[in-house]
Order: sequence, then C-alpha cells, then structure tokens
Amino acid sequence: MRRPHPLPPPPAESRPTRRAVTDDVAAPIIPLLPGEERRPAAEVPAQPAPQRGGLREVWRNSRNRRRALRAEVRRFTVRQRRRRMLWIGVASSVALLVLGTVGAAYSPLFAVQRIEVAGTSALDATAVADALEGQLGTPLPLVDDSAVKAALVRFPLVESYTLEARPPHELVVRIVERTPVGVLESPAGFTVVDAAGVALSTTPTPPSGQPLLSITGGLDSPAFRAAGTVMRALPEPIRLQVTAVSASTADDVTLTLGGTNTTVVWGSAEDSAMKALTLDKTMQARPPAQTSVYDVSSPSAVVVR
Repeated sequence: MRRPHPLPPPPAESRPTRRAVTDDVAAPIIPLLPGEERRPAAEVPAQPAPQRGGLREVWRNSRNRRRALRAEVRRFTVRQRRRRMLWIGVASSVALLVLGTVGAAYSPLFAVQRIEVAGTSALDATAVADALEGQLGTPLPLVDDSAVKAALVRFPLVESYTLEARPPHELVVRIVERTPVGVLESPAGFTVVDAAGVALSTTPTPPSGQPLLSITGGLDSPAFRAAGTVMRALPEPIRLQVTAVSASTADDVTLTLGGTNTTVVWGSAEDSAMKALTLDKTMQARPPAQTSVYDVSSPSAVVVR
C-alpha cells in the first residue's frame, strides 16, 4: 500500500501573523511558526538598539589592551630583567675598579721616591743609585727602561739588570755583574777582562786575585773564548787558586795554580762542567801540594802526577 504524500504547507501570504503594536509605530510583522500560538504584543521582548562607539572609545580600548600586554610581558620577564641588571652592575663595578686602579697607578700616588740597587759586589751601589736619580718622581709604570739602560751603560761591570717595582714608591734595580776571567798585559797597563772580552778596568800594576792571561790571537780568537769558558766553569775555591791561564788554540787550555805551581791540563772547553767536578774531587783526594800535574782533558780518565 503506497503512503500518501503530506500536504504542502500553505503559502506565506496565507499564514497567520502576529503584529506587535506600540502606541506610535507599528511593530514589524513576525510570522508564526507551525504550532505557535499568537501572544500579545506586550509579551514580545524588545531587541536592544545597537550602540555605536566613537573613535575616542576605540583608541581608549586599544591603549588599555597595549597596557595589559606590556604588563604581562613585564611579569613574565622579571627574572630575565633582574639577571640582566645584575650583570650590568657587575660589569660596571669591574670597569670602575680597573679604571680606578690604572688611574691611580699612573698618578703621582705611585711615583718613585726611593731606588734600591741589589746584586752588586764590585760595583758601588750608591754610585749606581745616584746615576738613576732621573727616575725619581716618575710613576712606577712609566719608568723609562731606555733611560735606565743609558745610565747603567757607564758601568762596565754591569752585565745585565732587571727592574722591579715595589708599590707605592720603591724601584729595585737588580744587577748581574760581569765575572772577570783574568788580566791582559798591554802597553797601557793591566786590563781586567771578562769572558766576552769586555774591559772592566785598567791599572798600571797587576790587580790582586786575577790570573794573568797568555792567549794567542787576542780577545777575538777561539783560544780566548775557550779560556773564558773554562774560567767561568771553575768552582770559586779553585778559581781563586789560579794565577795564570795559557792557550794557543781552543784545544790546549792550561791553568797554573799558585803557591804550589801545579799545572792543570784542561784541553778543550768541551765538557767543562764535568771536568770542573772531576778536578774538584781529585784535588780533595790529592791536594796540589802533593801533585805537580792534573790532567783532566779526558774527565773519565784523570791523570795525576
């Protein structure tokens, strides 16, 4: 059995409508839905009229929104800002400390008021300090090294030197003196020289405590360099006993010990430190008074006669 089709809805013009009537203006016609009963006009809720805000209201809302956004950003970044401010404070403190220290160091607060000379034995320390008086009043970091060198070059005994600043007002000059190796006889007198051939002093008579050098070829010869190396390698107790040094080549250095006129055959300057140690032990076992010759040219096989 075929089901009949439902009846079509009536046209819109034939539908019952409800009209809300006000005192002055007729309300719009609102169609009734199927099954809805007509209600009095007083019961129909009135729709609120849309309100239009001006540009000032829009600008105020936008400003409040931006303020709220900034407040949220500050609230979530407070730890990061505190850490940044801490690092900025630390860096500023360090910079101020460094600038203050550098400024004070280069100011008259750290000027040289006293010069101490150390390491001298043959040199007159007072004379050296007087030669450096030009540095008095100079801030310690600004002491002129070239001026100090020019003042010390007048002292032949100065081999090297170092400067040490002792704040707030003291400058220490540590000097290494040249070590004399002997005396060379010349028409001008007797000249004391070191291992580099630098003339330290000249006197008309032989100075005491310095051996007489008999070197073939002069100060620029290999024989003189070998003799100077040997004399610097000797222990001080043995060096004080040497009264003469002779060498015709770099391989036949010979020493003479005063008092007993004992000869020390050294040979070349190679292994001078070992030869000096061997000679010292041999002289303790066989004193020079009982020996005429010490041959240490071969330190592993010493010959004593």
